[in-house]
Amino acid sequence: MKIIEKNLAQDFVKVVPDSPDDFWHLYNIIYPGDEVYAYSSRALKSDTEASRPKSAERVSAFMGVQVISVSWDKFLGKLRVHGLICHAPDIFPTGAHHTLSIALNQPVTIVKKKWPQHIMDRLARASETEKPMLIISIDDEGFAIAETKQYGVETRIEQRLRLPGKQEADKRVEATKAYFRLAVNSLKKLWSPNHNPIVVIGAGFVKNDFVRFLNDEDREMSSFVVDVKSVNNGGTAGIDEALRSGVLLKAAHQLRIVDETETMEEVMKRLGKGEGTVTYGLDAVENAVKMGAVEKLVLADTRLRDAEEQQRLKLEELMREVENHRATVTVISTEHEAGAKLLSLGGIVALLRFPIYQDTR
Repeated sequence: MKIIEKNLAQDFVKVVPDSPDDFWHLYNIIYPGDEVYAYSSRALKSDTEASRPKSAERVSAFMGVQVISVSWDKFLGKLRVHGLICHAPDIFPTGAHHTLSIALNQPVTIVKKKWPQHIMDRLARASETEKPMLIISIDDEGFAIAETKQYGVETRIEQRLRLPGKQEADKRVEATKAYFRLAVNSLKKLWSPNHNPIVVIGAGFVKNDFVRFLNDEDREMSSFVVDVKSVNNGGTAGIDEALRSGVLLKAAHQLRIVDETETMEEVMKRLGKGEGTVTYGLDAVENAVKMGAVEKLVLADTRLRDAEEQQRLKLEELMREVENHRATVTVISTEHEAGAKLLSLGGIVALLRFPIYQDTR
């Protein structure tokens, strides 16, 4: 995402989304009550009795709405901002409902009463270029290929099968070649447009055999394999395992999804030990913040995005207090497994500098 203009003195930021991932960022940045300005089109109905609705002319214009709701469809790659018209040419009625369909490579201006630090941090992250990574998880029962997104990991292709047993050596060799060729062709469809880095993971020796086959079949694509790692499972389960265990860190040390997964693994580890250096739930976390005990505050993106204004302001004040105590704040996407774990704990957790609660089980 390109930040075209940033004027916090006048409470606005102007950006240009240039990838579908940017829609996810905007979805988490735009709140009800904000004003959003972009080019849009609206049906201009005729005042004549003879005119029919289907003959209404659509007119494009620069328009602004005061936001009521925001919807994001990650599969269709669409972002819609619905609200009441607060700026438009005189031919359109001020105060009428209207939906802005945000388009790629078109400017969007967002006006807020206040720009919290966590939103500015998100904008900064969104403006950094980050090339998606392809992960292929393969064993002798099938493969899955996933692509990293800024909101998580999306499985793009999954194929399940069973190779002949080792007792049928000849059949197994031929079947394995056909299987690997299918995996290579599937991987190439996703790799060819942008030449993304590739990580190969899997159980046993199959992943290594696949890497050798890939090198023989397509030396150029093979050169983009940045890491090969062992996991206990194949398919999507192997990809989830790789994220949890941190085996992708070498290839994706700057990848947000890995950082978020690591954070939640640390939360779950501390909870498992019951040592009192982690707490969850708004009241308990607030108390820990007041004591200056918080090392890291962890929030689900939905806790902020879906909150009523008063509740959101309370959470943002809590975040500011944490940062004033030189602790860190992490907002985790609920579009992947780490976010689901966080939601199961109420969507707010604090890792603590020292124990203030003791598990008495």
